[in-house]
Amino acid sequence: MSLTGTAFLYTLIVLSVVAVALPLALWSRVRGPRALRATARLLMVLFAQSTAVALVFVLVNNQNNLYDSWADLLGTGDHVQQAADLGADGTGGIALERLPKVTQHFRRAGGPGMEGVRVTQLKGRVSGVNAEVYVWLPPQYDTPAYRHHKFPVVELLSGYPGSAKAWFGSLHAVNQLQPLMRDGKVAPFILVAPRMNLLAGVDTGCANITGTVNADTWLSLDVPKMVNDNFRAQSGPAGWAVAGYSAGGHCATKLAVAHPDRYRAAVSMSGYNDPVAERNSLAAETLALRRANNPYVLLRDARTPPAIALYQSGQPGDGYEAATGLEKIAKAPTTVHVVCIPKSAGGHNMALWRPQVVPAFTWLTEEMGLLHGRAGATPHAPSSGGSKPAELASGTASRAAAVGKR
Repeated sequence: MSLTGTAFLYTLIVLSVVAVALPLALWSRVRGPRALRATARLLMVLFAQSTAVALVFVLVNNQNNLYDSWADLLGTGDHVQQAADLGADGTGGIALERLPKVTQHFRRAGGPGMEGVRVTQLKGRVSGVNAEVYVWLPPQYDTPAYRHHKFPVVELLSGYPGSAKAWFGSLHAVNQLQPLMRDGKVAPFILVAPRMNLLAGVDTGCANITGTVNADTWLSLDVPKMVNDNFRAQSGPAGWAVAGYSAGGHCATKLAVAHPDRYRAAVSMSGYNDPVAERNSLAAETLALRRANNPYVLLRDARTPPAIALYQSGQPGDGYEAATGLEKIAKAPTTVHVVCIPKSAGGHNMALWRPQVVPAFTWLTEEMGLLHGRAGATPHAPSSGGSKPAELASGTASRAAAVGKR
């Protein structure tokens, strides 16, 4: 029985009702020695408590898309087939353009918010990762007027723990963005959500760690190649962006800073810079890994400032300081747009991030030169000049200018 399935949820509801009814009906009717009566009543209480806890857990899990399966929950899942030494650029010296075309079979994805979403099981030829990838195509994709267009792509990254379905199920990305895409207020992006939790009980930190996992290569090479081979997608970096929340926000920023040849922009909601902020992150195990996967360090030490745009939102004490840190060290053509979320908006959860989806995608549309939903438009060059952090009080955000000084 699926952990997130309707059958399991209804079963728990029935068991919870039974668990409450049993003591009411049998408490005074239990017969036998005192010890036996006490044991029977204790078991009824424990049954009632366990079913209630299980039901609450499933409701919370379904609402926040934390665990997709029993393997994820129990820590028995492993989606890494091999983790070879792929070198500094994560390619292992492989000429990607010479790899055979990746042809995938897609099936319809199930679950709340997954209307129109398809899923495939991808075996990453470079990374050695074998995991699912969810894809949603914008409303223009199958219309005659767009039959020759290639569409921009946003790769959606979940937090830890988190399901690749979370952007669709918990953040309601399709429900929020689809009408705006139809009206030309948001560009018709292809949305791609790959599995982030690749190893049991740990966060990969989107890092390449020889012998353990090549998560960076999975996200920045294998998944984009599959998308470009199967759909009319723009190639990177001009047509690709990456977005995430929490640990996924950290990864989004890190991937864009580390690979400006693969991504044009990144959105981070409540992210962080130093991987040590996630206590279960593999990228936090050594100082060398922390530095190699810290976007602040990568941006500060870059010989040439990358031509990328970063959208960084967070609350004081939860992402805002990391965002302003990046803003202070960024040099043109790098741009950093900082959004301060007031504490009154809520905590580190889906309710905080859900209202940020539309402002973030509106910013992506403008920043990537895709105004009025013109798929295939050419990204504009980053502007110059300083800017102050913007405030987000009503769910909207303005475009920030490039940061041109320390």
